[in-house]
Amino acid sequence: QVQLRESGGGSVQAGGSMRLSCVASGPYVSIGWFRQAPAREREAVAVVTKNGNLEYGHFVEGRFTISKDSVRNKVDLQMNNLSLEDTGMYYCAVGRWYTGPWNRADRYHTWGRGTQVTVSS
Repeated sequence: QVQLRESGGGSVQAGGSMRLSCVASGPYVSIGWFRQAPAREREAVAVVTKNGNLEYGHFVEGRFTISKDSVRNKVDLQMNNLSLEDTGMYYCAVGRWYTGPWNRADRYHTWGRGTQVTVSS
């Protein structure tokens, strides 16, 4: 079974940038990022499918970019112009699907442990 390892979280001031990485130990079809803030539901941030399709959450508004490195079997999430609302635990997840609703957490079968992102004013 594939295992996921996230890295790159930390603290940053509002307006700053941060890059998250997720390395997968095995094969997958689609890989994406979710996030969860305290007392809020987990929400989908971005996904890239095996055929290269990209999807982003409505709140991204052009600030984040997801990219996949198939050679290193990893996916990065570049986050720019971060705001306080972006604070949360960010999780990498993989799914076996090629199409369909990408933002449903139940469609992802394996999750990483998460990496904390804290944006301060």
